[in-house]
Amino acid sequence: MEKHIAKARIDELRKQIEYHREKYYMDDSPEISDFEFDALMRELETLESEYPEFDSVNSPSKKVGGAASEKFEKVRHVVPMGSLTDVFSKDELCSFLKRIEKELSYFPECVVECKIDGLSVELEYENGVFVRGATRGDGIVGENITENLLVINDIPKKLAENIPYLCVRGEVYMPKGEFLRINSEREERGESLFANPRNAAAGSLRQLDSKITASRNLSIFVFNVQKSEGMKGFSSHRESLMYLSSLGFKVSPNCNSFSSEDGIYEEILRFNNERASYDFDIDGAVVKVDDFAARRLIGEVANAPKWAVAYKYPPEEKETKLIKIAINVGRTGVLTPYAILEPVHLAGTVVSKATLHNEDFIREKDIREGDIVVVRKAGDIIPEIVASCPKMRCGEEKEFFIPRTCPDCGGEVLRKENEAAYRCINENCPARIVRRLIHFVSRDAMNIDGLGEAQVTSLCELGLVNDASDIYKLTKEDLLKVDKIADKSAQNLLNSIENSKSAGLARLLFALGIRHVGKQTAEALAAHFETVENVMNADSEKLCAVDDIGLVVADSIIAFFSSEYNRLVVEKLVELGVDATAHIEKKGELLTGKTFVITGTLSGYSRNEAGELITAHGGKVSSSVSKNTSYLLAGADGGSKLQKAEKLGVPIISLDDLMSMINE
Repeated sequence: MEKHIAKARIDELRKQIEYHREKYYMDDSPEISDFEFDALMRELETLESEYPEFDSVNSPSKKVGGAASEKFEKVRHVVPMGSLTDVFSKDELCSFLKRIEKELSYFPECVVECKIDGLSVELEYENGVFVRGATRGDGIVGENITENLLVINDIPKKLAENIPYLCVRGEVYMPKGEFLRINSEREERGESLFANPRNAAAGSLRQLDSKITASRNLSIFVFNVQKSEGMKGFSSHRESLMYLSSLGFKVSPNCNSFSSEDGIYEEILRFNNERASYDFDIDGAVVKVDDFAARRLIGEVANAPKWAVAYKYPPEEKETKLIKIAINVGRTGVLTPYAILEPVHLAGTVVSKATLHNEDFIREKDIREGDIVVVRKAGDIIPEIVASCPKMRCGEEKEFFIPRTCPDCGGEVLRKENEAAYRCINENCPARIVRRLIHFVSRDAMNIDGLGEAQVTSLCELGLVNDASDIYKLTKEDLLKVDKIADKSAQNLLNSIENSKSAGLARLLFALGIRHVGKQTAEALAAHFETVENVMNADSEKLCAVDDIGLVVADSIIAFFSSEYNRLVVEKLVELGVDATAHIEKKGELLTGKTFVITGTLSGYSRNEAGELITAHGGKVSSSVSKNTSYLLAGADGGSKLQKAEKLGVPIISLDDLMSMINE
């Protein structure tokens, strides 16, 4: 590979990994599977090894976990909470075991444990009493979540012995049965569903109200002694776990020892074969040298022990029959095909539908109605079809084509040049209206709590809501007509609708569902134009003057507000009391004309808060570094933006520097 190509790929991989790491650790909403994430990381590590001139201390390959959230007090760990080296095949596992055998001059006894898919935490005890608990964070600094850990029944609040000091590490998880119960209740209330038990556990532990955490019935497995004082010593890992169990801890399950490669690998396969029967999710197995003296001889590297590895399982795949291909019409009119399947048990849930993306995807995979297909969950979340099985066809299978008229309204369907999607162009298509409204009320948009997909659909079917403005005309009597909405929930919903009126311009612009206008673009528009009228009347030149907005986005905004229907909806929203102005408290103009990019972890401020501070003093915030960037505001772990700023000669400032500029 030529150097410039390798450099470009390394930069792209770092950007992707940082994005997916933030989705996983900070947002608790991963978009790809652990297996796919690990593949990206391994590719990056390989390229950095082959091209050391492009290596960087700020590379995500040098980091562990994610940063601590600004919502919680930060905690520096007693012992760094590192990660494990991953292996993905029997050959890689055997290479690890042979290396260990060579270093010790004998094959050591190894323990094999389930790799629980939850949230890693540190628990501290003083004189036998639980005093503090924290998330892993970046491995050095985590979040103090003591109050939330106190409500987990499986965490002993007082140990069976009065040990002066003990710090242990464990994995908090949500039992599968509890996950199904909570999602069932959330669905009934019209709330968004948790994607999987790991996300549910992480979200529950990061609640600011411990009562919510308590209602989720989380559990924990403790798997390691981090540090102790006044406790008897142990010669092996298994011995330490047995002692922790006697103290009252629920310890790592299925911890058996083996003294051969075959025995270890068979245990790994057993876990994978039996994982569906466990009441907890696993994403692999952990192999550790059992003897502590042997561990000390083998040693550790910067972020991981050399005496242990995590064997990661690939996403589970199963075959089933594709009964029919159906169409979903989205809020922007896109016709998205999806497969209706013979139900199959996959990754802990029963799957009966799978996404098919678009017609090109169907052609590329040669998928036909009636086919036997291979199904998996992308990110252990979204069911998708990996491949069809042409050799299993009987001759009755049918090719599928996207209809050229909308299946919902019968309107015209078009496919633009260079686009994969077919779109219904009828703005008043019933399916488009429902999807638009579901987006409008969502958390990142107008955030109308209690008004979910089921409720919006019912309101539309009852003829009570036809556009976003109708939501603000609803009465309690209207809401009581909707299935499963009783008197109290109707009043709560009315209160939520009323509260959403003050959401502000940025949320409103995002809620309108303008194509290519995401949260960040909506915030930039709001900061620049300050009123919805200014945005509606802006031409291409004025729109392109906003950071991060180019011709494609500008044309999309102009096209949206060129529609008489869309303008009328906005006018009605304003008449009904929806605030269509930017929520920017101007404190000064000291930063006028200056464009900032923010990166890394700031002390005492979230990046959003720092951005609001800059905007309040007249500055602009952009998402990407360019020659037009005035300053890069950099915290810890600046990443690729820091490198680009250095390369372009953009001034790099700290939070203290920013405060000094403002205080001038």
